[in-house]
Amino acid sequence: MSVGNDEDFVPGGRKRRSWTRDEKRRIVEESLQDGASIAEVARRHELNANLLFTWRRKMGIEPTEQPVPMEIVPVTIARGLAGEEHCPDVAGQMEIILAEGERIIVWADVETAALSRVLKALSRR
Repeated sequence: MSVGNDEDFVPGGRKRRSWTRDEKRRIVEESLQDGASIAEVARRHELNANLLFTWRRKMGIEPTEQPVPMEIVPVTIARGLAGEEHCPDVAGQMEIILAEGERIIVWADVETAALSRVLKALSRR
């Protein structure tokens, strides 16, 4: 097992990489940008996210506060709305009304990951 020599191999046949202080500082600064994902920054630089967290901690950067969890809002199921027999186009349709009044309409075939990204982005506003 390698003890730090860049030319040594670690288990799995990969070479151990070393990073200069400037490279580490640049990558850490990138991870601190608004909206930056540590996992994405780490992936882009081909390093483990845990290593990036370690660099941040060693540079004295405290983890940012977790955003306040979104409040649970009441849901109302309205009776007497047009059923599928009256409006076949609305089958599997869901309307989400946000606190500021914006509306998002999604259908049964919406990709969960895509909808999650949209809702997450809107919650940061």
